Amino acid sequence: MADRRRSAELMKRAEARIPGGVNSPVRAWSAVGGSPPFIEAGEGCRVRDADGNWYIDYIGSWGPLILGHRPHAVTEALREVLESGTSFGAPTEREVVFAETICARVPGCDLVRLVNSGTEATMSALRLARGATGRDLIVKFEGNYHGHSDGLLVAAGSGAETLGQPDSPGVPAAIANLTLSLPYNDAAALESTFAAHGDDIAAVIFEPVAGNMGCVPPEDDFLSALQSLCRTHGSVLIADEVMTGFRVASGGAIERFGIDADLVCLGKVIGGGLPVGAYGGKAELMSQMAPAGPIYQAGTLSGNPLAVAAGQAMLDALGPGTYDRLEASAAHLEAGITAAIAKNGGGARVQRVGSMMAVYFRDDPVRCLADARTCDLERFGRVFHGLLDRGVSIAPSAYEAAFVSTVHDDEALDATIAAWDRALAL
Repeated sequence: MADRRRSAELMKRAEARIPGGVNSPVRAWSAVGGSPPFIEAGEGCRVRDADGNWYIDYIGSWGPLILGHRPHAVTEALREVLESGTSFGAPTEREVVFAETICARVPGCDLVRLVNSGTEATMSALRLARGATGRDLIVKFEGNYHGHSDGLLVAAGSGAETLGQPDSPGVPAAIANLTLSLPYNDAAALESTFAAHGDDIAAVIFEPVAGNMGCVPPEDDFLSALQSLCRTHGSVLIADEVMTGFRVASGGAIERFGIDADLVCLGKVIGGGLPVGAYGGKAELMSQMAPAGPIYQAGTLSGNPLAVAAGQAMLDALGPGTYDRLEASAAHLEAGITAAIAKNGGGARVQRVGSMMAVYFRDDPVRCLADARTCDLERFGRVFHGLLDRGVSIAPSAYEAAFVSTVHDDEALDATIAAWDRALAL
């Protein structure tokens, strides 16, 4: 077992000044026990903790590090920005180029507004949907996490689920009651809800690949119902691609699955590792945002030069062969872990979409949050620690995806598969 005494000491210091010792609950180890390693550096597909231990990293800053840690293109872009300034509170050419790049790659995105986080993106998209339709109700899906704004922290999955708090105190009932939460991949429940409330539903927001309960792909009838019901009832369809945008395809999940969304929310990935978010979509909707229209949203640091430069550099580096390489690497890892599961008696399965995947400790497919909740969380905890002790870092939650980067080479992938083989035997 690796020595992580300095990380443990840092955790004690953190707990004295930071709630729970972490600045985002999903970084805590509440579900697996123990104390997290404090990371000092990253290089390629690996990270180094405060005790000098190296790990093959599949957290990847929770998805955005498609090119791995400290890619040359991104670090050079940041150095260039630092020569001129980090924030001006005024328009810059970089923002224009970045917006043009996003709109060119994301299907149906005519206009885009930059913000500072995925939470801001989803919150703003919902305000736009309500303002444009004059309606109040929002439909979301259990296990889909769309940030921590009040109206969306309902059956949210991810960190809330891991902590046993699917809803949070501090969310007024009057606001929560405007959110209708349905099972993911359940077309019948969606049809029933629209039959009862269709004229009052402003928007349906969903993760095209549910990455906050592992990795759950959408089913065809579910996607069809989403699009047809929103069109029939005049509701806005919002694809939350904070995790999947530019990750599962060049144009995100809406390109991969052919989804006709009205609005798309982006974040994480488009910042190349820096804090950023965006929401965009059809011109008739986006043109209603201030100052072009009456619906207000603002952000002092939105589109700041550092985040925009890092994001632009990363998007520029995602060439035609990038996704073929990611697919091949992720498929190799999936096959290896699947073989290791079979060798060690089964009782688990891999689900994957492109370069994001999850291992569920149950035999049957996971298609919704109710399925995910039946997984063997105790075994997940054992395997999690077994992997970490063998130099492989995955998220400390059975409800999170793992991410493969372009720099996870065969050596790293094979070492990961060997670690899974040994950890599954525990």
